[in-house]
Amino acid sequence: MSFPEKRLGLIVNPVAGLGGRVGLKGSDGAEIQRRALELGAVPQSLNRAVQALERVRSVDALEIITYPGEMGADAARVCGLVPTVVGSINPGETTPEDTRDAAREMARMGVDLLLFAGGDGTARDVYSAVGDGIPVLGIPAGVKIHSAVYATNPISAGDLARLVLQGRAPRLREAEVMDIDEEAVRQGIVSAKLYGYLRVPFERRLIQGLKTPSSPGEAASMRAIAQDVVEGMETEEDRLTIVGPGTTTRAIATRLGLGKTLIGVDVIAGGRLVASDVNEARLLELLEGRKATIVVTPIGGQGYIFGRGNQQISPQVIRRVMPGDRNSKDNLVVVSTPGKIHALDGRPLLVDTGDRAVDRMLSGYVQVVTGYRERMVYRVEC
Repeated sequence: MSFPEKRLGLIVNPVAGLGGRVGLKGSDGAEIQRRALELGAVPQSLNRAVQALERVRSVDALEIITYPGEMGADAARVCGLVPTVVGSINPGETTPEDTRDAAREMARMGVDLLLFAGGDGTARDVYSAVGDGIPVLGIPAGVKIHSAVYATNPISAGDLARLVLQGRAPRLREAEVMDIDEEAVRQGIVSAKLYGYLRVPFERRLIQGLKTPSSPGEAASMRAIAQDVVEGMETEEDRLTIVGPGTTTRAIATRLGLGKTLIGVDVIAGGRLVASDVNEARLLELLEGRKATIVVTPIGGQGYIFGRGNQQISPQVIRRVMPGDRNSKDNLVVVSTPGKIHALDGRPLLVDTGDRAVDRMLSGYVQVVTGYRERMVYRVEC
């Protein structure tokens, strides 16, 4: 029996990222998934897997090996591909064990690359099943993505997978699998743990970095940034300031004498905290008939300003605040300590909102507040 020249394994975690826009800080566990759906969450992982697969569908002599339905077969068929489907699932009730079983089976079948859509929990499941035995690559679809096994966005994942499948593969490197305790995160405690390493094809422009925390030595820079932003803040009651997660943005609220959720999105108006730890629906409600400014800070080591950990500030929210006219980018304030920018080593700031039109609108150059009356101009890419 002859086999195709290349075999691509595909696993989609259908609940990955479910809690993002509804403000639940993750999607791990059946109870959180139930709550997310009750809040109106819409699964995103299938669409993100499709975006990646669209970039590999032209590869000659390719076999796609995947699990049934929402765990991969649906995404393959949306792209017009005819997958080899293995295993079995209970539709609508998939579990981490399904992911582990799928990864083991695909490793046994000798896939040239295992492509999986999910977040840090999915990466942990893949690692526990195959270790460093086969090349793998993540399509980012989760809420929290600390791990360095993911491409910068779904299209980059597809482009990198295509290089591997066409025999033009960049080198493989060991990349960290990290995860955090979601329940602790909901209490404002963020502590990532290293679980192991996966072998990932590496092309610097296509792979996201490992998330790194802010340095305690940057406190003075954060205070200077906060002073600058507060002095420039509009004080009228009908203009909102939407403040994204992070220690740098929290310093702004502290300067105003306000509390701030470390990993949530909060809203200030007239120098008062008007809403705390909001989700997408609440933001859209607050924005009705009002102007607003969005304040965000890049994720350390990765550079994302939208699309990682702040999915509550969704494409629809961004469009409301930045309708696309010539001056709408004035409604975006990016703040960062100099150390965080320098740690990017020339790599751009990134956006991955899930809406390519919004991502392109945000791309280009942006002013970054790096201190009191200090700015730098930095590139943003999608």
